[in-house]
Parts: sequence; C-alpha cells; structure tokens
Amino acid sequence: MENEDPLIVRVGTFFIVMGLGAFVLFVTSDIADQVDFDYLFIAMLLFGVGWGFRRKKAPPPPAGRFEYLRKLRENAGNRKKEKK
Repeated sequence: MENEDPLIVRVGTFFIVMGLGAFVLFVTSDIADQVDFDYLFIAMLLFGVGWGFRRKKAPPPPAGRFEYLRKLRENAGNRKKEKK
C-alpha cells in the first residue's frame, strides 16, 4: 500500500508526534516535582500546528464493509412499502 499523503500532511504528523513528546516531558517534570510549564505550552503549540496541517488530508474512500447489510435493510424497507 503506497502512501500518497502530501508533504504538508506528513509535516503535520511530525509536529503532533513532537507535541506528544513535549507533553511526556511535561508529565515527567511534574512527577519529579519540578514542574516546567514551558513543556506544556510547547506541546500545545506543536500539537495545534500539527493538527492544523493534518486537517488538510483528504478523507479515505468508503470501505464498503457493511454494504451487504445496507442492501438487506433497504430491501426489507422496500418490501414493507410494497405490502402497504
């Protein structure tokens, strides 16, 4: 399966991962009783920028996994209408 994501989406993923890493550093500093809120603000900034870039990704095409069930429901609804 080839990855056809444009570069901006990949950069967004990178920023999200870096934001999560900064958040882990914030939590670690909190556990060590030397809270450094700079890590929290950097994490929020990186995560926000990354999320903004990732929003540009096109939604995936429908998989059609439940197509058979949808057809069954439609056919049952059509039969009920025909009976009335």
